Amino acid sequence: MKKSYLILGCLMAAIAVGLGAFGAHGLKALLKAPQLQTFEIGVRYQFYHAFALLFTGLLVNKYPSKLMNLAGFLFVLGIICFSGSLYLLATHSIIGLNNYQWLGPITPIGGTFFIIGWLFLLLGIAGAKPAANTSNPNTYSQTPNTDLGTETRVLHK
Repeated sequence: MKKSYLILGCLMAAIAVGLGAFGAHGLKALLKAPQLQTFEIGVRYQFYHAFALLFTGLLVNKYPSKLMNLAGFLFVLGIICFSGSLYLLATHSIIGLNNYQWLGPITPIGGTFFIIGWLFLLLGIAGAKPAANTSNPNTYSQTPNTDLGTETRVLHK
């Protein structure tokens, strides 16, 4: 378990709940419908990838690889770029952001980080050998006994 991904996943989910409530109640009177929809898309994808971070944090020890760690990192970058740029694009008129056109290209870059993150997660799971089960203290291992031509089962406590 990668604790940092679990912490970030919880934090990103909590922020998404707060932003979703703020968008639904605080911004409703301030933004037009298309701006609210843009804001909601940012919240939705932040939620999806908060869960992806939690999922990655739980799987990274079972399938240890650099790709798994990169997947978590890319999910964080994706949230910042994709959702963050959508939040700014949606609220530019009320936060006084006059020069906001540069944000347009940031959104698909964040989306690309999400896609690559999911692919790295897939490749990390598919390509890694599962780690040994260390959670069960009563595990058996089989070792060949070359003297007798049989296998010996040993209980590890």
